[in-house]
Amino acid sequence: MTDTTTDTDASPRLAGAALIKDEVTRLPDAPGVYRMIGDGGEVLYVGKAKSLKKRVVQYAQGRFHTNRIAHMVDATRAMEFVTTRTEADALLLEINLIKQLKPRFNVLLRDDKSFPEILIRRDHDAAQLRKHRGAHTIKGDYFGPFASAWAVNRTLNTLQKAFLLRSCSDSVYETRDRPCMLHQIKRCAAPCTGLVSLEGYGALVDQAEAFLRGKSRAVMATMAKEMEAAAEDLEFERAARLRDRIRALAAVAQESQINPETVDEADVVALHVEGGQACVQVFFFRAGQNWGNHAYFPRITGAATQEEGGDEEEGATEEQRIITAFLGQFYDDKPIPRLILANVQPAEVALLSEAFALKSGRKVEIAVPKRGEKADLVGHALTNAREALGRRMAEGSAQTKLLAGVAEAFKLDAPPERIEVYDNSHIQGTNAVGGMIVAGPEGFMKGQYRKFNIKSTELTPGDDYGMMKEVLKRRFARLVKEEEEGDDANRPDLVLVDGGQGQLDAALEIMADLGVDDIPVVGVAKGPDRDAGLERFFIPGQTPFMLEPKSPVLYYLQRLRDEAHRFAIGAHRTRRSMDLKKNPLDEIEGVGPGRKKALLHAFGSAKGVGRASVEDLVKVDGVSQALAERIHAFFRKS
Repeated sequence: MTDTTTDTDASPRLAGAALIKDEVTRLPDAPGVYRMIGDGGEVLYVGKAKSLKKRVVQYAQGRFHTNRIAHMVDATRAMEFVTTRTEADALLLEINLIKQLKPRFNVLLRDDKSFPEILIRRDHDAAQLRKHRGAHTIKGDYFGPFASAWAVNRTLNTLQKAFLLRSCSDSVYETRDRPCMLHQIKRCAAPCTGLVSLEGYGALVDQAEAFLRGKSRAVMATMAKEMEAAAEDLEFERAARLRDRIRALAAVAQESQINPETVDEADVVALHVEGGQACVQVFFFRAGQNWGNHAYFPRITGAATQEEGGDEEEGATEEQRIITAFLGQFYDDKPIPRLILANVQPAEVALLSEAFALKSGRKVEIAVPKRGEKADLVGHALTNAREALGRRMAEGSAQTKLLAGVAEAFKLDAPPERIEVYDNSHIQGTNAVGGMIVAGPEGFMKGQYRKFNIKSTELTPGDDYGMMKEVLKRRFARLVKEEEEGDDANRPDLVLVDGGQGQLDAALEIMADLGVDDIPVVGVAKGPDRDAGLERFFIPGQTPFMLEPKSPVLYYLQRLRDEAHRFAIGAHRTRRSMDLKKNPLDEIEGVGPGRKKALLHAFGSAKGVGRASVEDLVKVDGVSQALAERIHAFFRKS
C-alpha cells in the first residue's frame, strides 16, 4: 500500500460535482480508496476503485442511478484519497475504513460481535480445554467459530464427557491434592493428581483434536476397538467408560439439525431483501458438523447501494452489492473458511476471493451451488433468513407503535429514536456501579450499554442521589465533548432515571450545569411494595402520574426499567466478584506471578502463606531473606 494521501484543501470554496470535477484533474490512474466528506467533516461514503481517476470522474458527470447518490454528491464538501498497490489491497482498506468510520451512505454491518471458539491450550504439560473469544494470542489449537455461547458450551460439554480433558485454571491445577468434582462425575481424567499419566492424558488430547478436525469416525472406531479389547480382557469398568464416551460423541450428530456429508469446512450465507430491509443468515460448518447460525440485519436504508463496489461489472443487482459489502465487513476480523456458499453471487466475486486469499494465506472459494446437498444447505439458510426478517419487520411495527405511545405519554415532540435508562446498584455503598442501557426503534441497543464504576471518595455510602449525579455528569460531559467534535449521533431523545422526585432533581441539576437541559428527563418510581403496574412517573413541572395498569406502553417502560436494573446488578456483581478474587499476595512488592505461584503451591493458599514463618518462607524457590521478612511483616500488619 502506498502512503499517498490527498485532500481537498486546494479548492475550499467548491462543493458537490464541481469539487469532484476539480479533484479529478489531480488523481492518478491507479487503484485506491476515496472518501467523500460532508460539511461538518463527517465521512459520507467510502469507496474503492481499480482506477481512482476513472471512478471518481463518474460522480462529476451528474448521471446517477438514484436520488440518494445525487444527494450524497451535493452534500460533498471535501474528498480524501489513498492509493494502493493492487485493487485487492484497495478492497481490504475500504472494508476497514467502512467499519471504522461507519459512513451513512454505505451498507453497514451493525451487529459485529466476535464469536466464541474452542481452545486446546498447549502451553502447559496437561493441555487445558476452554472457551475463547478474541485474538489468538495463546499458544494452542483454535476451533470455531461457533454461532453462540450455547453452541460452544454444548460442544465443550460433549468433549469433556468423551475425552475427559481438564477445564480448570493453572492455579487450581497446581494446588490440587485430590481429584475435583468433575472427575467424580466422569468429566475429567484428573491429571492434576496423577490418576492418568501425562502420556495417557496427551493421547486423550490428541483424540479431541482429531475429533474437532473432522476425524470423528476414525476416533470413534479406535475407541470401539479399545472397548472390545477391554471387554475381552474382562476389564468391564474400562469398557463401560469407553462406551459412555462413544455415546457422548454420537450425541453430537443427533443434536445437530444438519450435518452434511459433502461439506467439511464452509460458511453458508443467505441474503433476503424485502421492504427496504435485509437479513443475512450465516451457518457455520466445521469438521463436518453444524456449529450454529446467526442472523444479521445490515443497514441499507439510505445506503448508496447502486454505487457499492465502484468498478464492478455493469448490471450487478442490489442484492449482489449488499452481499459483497456484507462479506467484506463480516470477515474483516473473523477466520475465513476455505469455502463460502451463498445464494447470491457477489458483484466482484473474483476480487473478493483474491482479497480473502491474501488475508487468510490460502485459497478461498466463493460459490453459488445450484443442485445437490450444498444447494439444500443454502436453501435452508435462505428460509431462515426470510423468516427472521419477517419476525423483525413485525416486531419493528409493534415497536414503532410503542414509541409513539411513549411520546404521547410524556408529551414529546416526536417518538424517541434513542432512549437512555439509568440505574445504580450497590450493597451498603460498596462496589457501587451505575448502569446505562439504550433502546430505540430496533429494540435494545446492547452495543451502546455502559457501566460506570462509582469513583468519588466524597460520597456517603449508599448516597443514591450522589451516585446518579456522578454517572450523569460523566455521561453527558462526554456527550458535550463529542458534539463539540461534530458527532451528535449519541444524543438521547429521552432519559429515564430509576427513582422519584429526588433522582429527577439530581439529574436535572447535572444536565443544566452541562448545558444539555433540552433533553427530556423522566423519573420512574416503583409502586408501593415495589409492585409492577403501580409505577409513578415524574416530569418537571407536572404532577406525578400513573399509566393505565394494562397499557402496552406501561409494560414497555417496565421492560426498560427492568433491563437497566438487570444490567446494573450484573455489573455490580462482576465488580464484587473481582474484589473477592483479589489475592493479598498481589499487594506485596516483589511478589510477581512466578513467586506467587510458588508460594501458593508450597502453602496451599494465601492464608497458609500468612501463617508461615520467615524460615519456612525462605525455603520457597525465589524467595530471599528480605522478601520473606517483607511477606511476614505484611500479613502481621494486616
